[in-house]
Amino acid sequence: MLKKSNEIDVTKGNLIANIFIFSLPIMAMNILQLLFNAADMIVVGRFAGVEPFAAVGATGPLINLIINLFMGLSVGTVVVVSQEFGAGDSKGVVESVHTSILFSIILGIFVMVLGLFIYEPLLVLMGTPEEILPLASLYIKIYFFGLPAAMVYNFCASILRAVGDSKNPMYFLVIGGIVNVILNLIFVIVFHMSVAGVAFATVISQYLSMVLILIFLYRHEGLIRFKPKYLRLEWEKLVQIFRIGFPAGMQGLLFSISNTVVQSSINSFGTTTIAANTAALNVEGFVATTTNAYYNAAITFTGQSMGAKKYDKIDSVAKVCTALIFATWLILGSLVIIFGRPLLSIFNSDPEVLNLGMHRIFIMMSLYFTCAFMNVFPGITRGMGYSILPMLCTLVGACLLRIVWIYSVFKWYPTITVLYLCYPVTWSIAGLGQVLIFFYARKRIRKKHIVESTT
Repeated sequence: MLKKSNEIDVTKGNLIANIFIFSLPIMAMNILQLLFNAADMIVVGRFAGVEPFAAVGATGPLINLIINLFMGLSVGTVVVVSQEFGAGDSKGVVESVHTSILFSIILGIFVMVLGLFIYEPLLVLMGTPEEILPLASLYIKIYFFGLPAAMVYNFCASILRAVGDSKNPMYFLVIGGIVNVILNLIFVIVFHMSVAGVAFATVISQYLSMVLILIFLYRHEGLIRFKPKYLRLEWEKLVQIFRIGFPAGMQGLLFSISNTVVQSSINSFGTTTIAANTAALNVEGFVATTTNAYYNAAITFTGQSMGAKKYDKIDSVAKVCTALIFATWLILGSLVIIFGRPLLSIFNSDPEVLNLGMHRIFIMMSLYFTCAFMNVFPGITRGMGYSILPMLCTLVGACLLRIVWIYSVFKWYPTITVLYLCYPVTWSIAGLGQVLIFFYARKRIRKKHIVESTT
């Protein structure tokens, strides 16, 4: 049962310590999730072969394409609940919690049905090689049956993080992840189920995590306690959540579309390159998921500060996040480069796969801090209530420019190096844009504060 000591009132106390304490469980959760996902890939790569390994990897961009729009809506829950929690609005918190949970159930079922209808033509459109298309189709079809559970879990985790509890979502994910790994080994090695085994293991673990977090909220002692009889869609709350969450989801969708276009270009280089790219993505993910923890912290800390009308803390949140971004890039980025080859060999020991994987890692880690700026600063801006501008920045600075790069620069120089360079180039442009948007939003908030103080 939740104790209130797990919640953090981020408007009080030492900001650096609070952000660090809040971010650590999210980092651990993200890294553990990566390790669990890596276990999927390792089991498939080692015991099923290169083609099943590539098939699972080829589905990644498509899965992100479909779920990012809808998972992004949970950002609206974080912002709305954190602002109400910071303002001490008990009634608002209760209504937002139950609206979010019911909405996530409806949304999860909708996305599952949608995915089952469109996955195959999209895999073909992405240029998935014919030799892995049947395996990729089988994996993603089974995977989509777990989307309702993933949706509910993410919204519930957002509710907990909104009140400063980042530990318990990690615990439930860890339990699900351990079960996932065990089932992977049983289904793939013992029953020889290949990609189907990995998919079924993922779905089962997702439903387990969902059940655990719902039980936890049901037994909660605070304002965010889940009471089934209170489940209803409060339209005012839903509009608030949608106003913040939909642009965030659209940003994720647009980003995934551009990544899908890139994946289609990667697919044109063949199965070996797909396998190398998949392995490198798993290694790079340790840096990406760490900076993602700062994004979650930025939303919660800014949202609660806004609710409590402690606007000066927002500047401090930005400064702390900036320092953490650079520290993470220097330390983890260097470690990924130094230990990249042995890490890649865990997934696949083919020399060509290792060489291609290291080539990608060198390019990506060179300016990875710009990717972190592009991802983290929208969290601060959304916490202030501005969600459309970060979406537009991502649309122009990352997505459109990335597609333009592929159909111009990459078309003129069709090498894997030129293709990978589109990432640091677009990260830099979009990252600068997101920082400028933060300054714009901060200026607007300060003007509003001055008006409130004089009336």
